[in-house]
Amino acid sequence: MTELARWIHDQLINLGVGETAAAILDQLVIIALVALVSVLANFVAKRIILRAVRAFIARTPTQWDDYFLHNHVFDRLSHLAPAMVIYGSASTMFPTNETLQGGVQHAAIAYMFVMMAIVADGFLNALGEIYGTFEVSRTRPIKSYLQVIKIIVYLVAGILVISALTDRSPWGLLSGVGALTAVIMLVFKDSILGLVASIQVTAHDMVLPGDWIEMPKYGVDGDVIEVTLNTVKIRNFDKTISTIPTYALVSETFKNWRGMSESGGRRIKRAVFIDQNSVRFATPEMLGRYAQIDAIKDYIADKRAELDKHNAEHGGDPSVPINGRRLTNIGTFRAYVLAYLRTHPKIHQEMTLLVRQLAPGPEGIGIELYCFSNDTAWGNYEDIQSDIFDHLLAAAPEFDLRVFQNPAGADVREALAS
Repeated sequence: MTELARWIHDQLINLGVGETAAAILDQLVIIALVALVSVLANFVAKRIILRAVRAFIARTPTQWDDYFLHNHVFDRLSHLAPAMVIYGSASTMFPTNETLQGGVQHAAIAYMFVMMAIVADGFLNALGEIYGTFEVSRTRPIKSYLQVIKIIVYLVAGILVISALTDRSPWGLLSGVGALTAVIMLVFKDSILGLVASIQVTAHDMVLPGDWIEMPKYGVDGDVIEVTLNTVKIRNFDKTISTIPTYALVSETFKNWRGMSESGGRRIKRAVFIDQNSVRFATPEMLGRYAQIDAIKDYIADKRAELDKHNAEHGGDPSVPINGRRLTNIGTFRAYVLAYLRTHPKIHQEMTLLVRQLAPGPEGIGIELYCFSNDTAWGNYEDIQSDIFDHLLAAAPEFDLRVFQNPAGADVREALAS
């Protein structure tokens, strides 16, 4: 019996309490005192020490310690104080009962292992946020690796808790875990696949937060928000959130638009379809009008000189347009489109730029633009593309061409009326 217990016992005897009752009461009083000291330890840790730590952190110039405070690392550490009091007082509460002493101590140790795992969780969260402040985090995210470490921490904590509660060596428990490898593989299948996939995704620089990806199989079309051990979170352009398994990025096909963003150019590939019945050889009167267009006046002059020389050398009746070489309105229009794009301030001049004629079909003859805008932002890109085709649709009649479209109801009524 400790000095405190003996003193309490003597006081109870002096008050006229029987020996048996005094033995029970003095133990209850000691337990109550230990509980009170635990509460006081918790109060001191939270209300005094923790407040002092917060005040100190608020005055420090560095921001790193703020992340530890924000993730409750110090707050969770304060929960160890009452557990340590209970562990150290086990022999005082049960001086004659070694079984109860050991039970209380083992429970306190198990609780401390749990709290240390939770503290480690908060510590890893803080490390992740600190790492996120560096530019390298944009290209080398570590969240999936931190999650793996957390799984290991909780597994180790679980083994230590069981070891403390059963009073067995943790190494013996670990040897038993080896026999459960198949079960563990099944339970943590997604995590294991996610770990392998996240290593591949990071090593090969396949996906980073902020990338725009398309994955039609999963209905994904938007920006990557987060890449974790098991899942990748994407904010679609309709503002919905999609979540797909990380290993799907390795096992499935997807499109990453990051290369387009980094190149500084976004492809425009679209055609204007011309009514085939409006295609004809250009007459001298037509060429005279075309020569007044600044973008192609030099082209018209050079072409006319070239063709006149060719036709003079090879002869032929010039009164028949099909004899010799002649300019056409669609060919001149194609030259105009190319000249227009060459001088357009929003077209990337260092990337592929061509205007080609597609094979004739039921929808007419396609004049396709293949070029790149120098602004990759979606909204700006759509504006640039629309402005270009607004202009070309309006410019086609200047070359005596009709833009093709399927007959509408108004066209049918007009034909019937005539």
